[in-house]
Amino acid sequence: MTLEFDPDVLAEMGPLMAARPAEAEPPPVGDVATRRITGRDTFAQLASVRAPVEGVRTDDHVVPGTDGCTLTATWYRPAEIAPGDSTAAALYLHGGGMILGLEHTRELYDSVVRGYVAASGVPMLMVDYRVAPEFPHPQPLDDCRASLRWLADHAGELGVDPRRLAVMGDSAGGGLAAGVCLAARDDGIPVAAQLLVYPMLDDRTTAADPLLTPFLTWTYDDNATGWQALLGTRAGTADVPPYAAPARAVDLHGLPPTYLEVGELDVFRREVLAYADALGRAGVSVELHQYPGCPHASDLLAPNAGSTQRALADRVRRLRSL
Repeated sequence: MTLEFDPDVLAEMGPLMAARPAEAEPPPVGDVATRRITGRDTFAQLASVRAPVEGVRTDDHVVPGTDGCTLTATWYRPAEIAPGDSTAAALYLHGGGMILGLEHTRELYDSVVRGYVAASGVPMLMVDYRVAPEFPHPQPLDDCRASLRWLADHAGELGVDPRRLAVMGDSAGGGLAAGVCLAARDDGIPVAAQLLVYPMLDDRTTAADPLLTPFLTWTYDDNATGWQALLGTRAGTADVPPYAAPARAVDLHGLPPTYLEVGELDVFRREVLAYADALGRAGVSVELHQYPGCPHASDLLAPNAGSTQRALADRVRRLRSL
């Protein structure tokens, strides 16, 4: 039997796909500007159909970067928390292919993070990390590392138990989350769990698989563009550090319990499955989900599909377990 879209996912994706100009040619590899324009429009459209999330409050904080700059981070917390409660918390790293920042995606990810906090009761810090090509590796990773350190250092005043900190991200944010957890292990910063949602882990995933090509919402050309923006001429060579592309890490021992998720029709499927296997062989506890008939970011493209509801329930369950 050949691969095919989950019918529920396809039905919800239909209007979005139909809204795209039929004559538009995909942008070539390296065209970041066009991808930012189309990405901003797509994220705004996806945000516009989401229902408001109630019961979550936000506070903006300034996080010192490693290069003397300051980063903006938003703290999302349940509106009702009993005084004196010490809670778990998570650093959330948004997606965007390493080239889309919150200036392109904020409306959607504000709704996404509010949803996790409302459903799980776990507060989250979302940082506006800088993106490539203006800020190549290691700057995006360093921004995220600085944000985790800030969260750990300010746990007491935020009402957070520093022993119960997780790092979570999707797509490029999932890859950054994996890199942050590698760095945190090496830096001696305890992380209770990593939740990697269809993470972007391997800069070598650029050769097209003809079986997947008809279903891709994030294409091989998109992927090559993102990695080249982040790594420049090093992309695909032996000179790529594991913090930048965690699939290259040789030593995965000592990483936190891991939740991994990917769609069957995702360009990242093979690298995610391989990372799960490598983590398991290193003695790391892994929960892995592969959703049949689902392309990259199908939960954002088809929020009402059954597969999305199952995935969200699993993510929330893991957050609550912190």
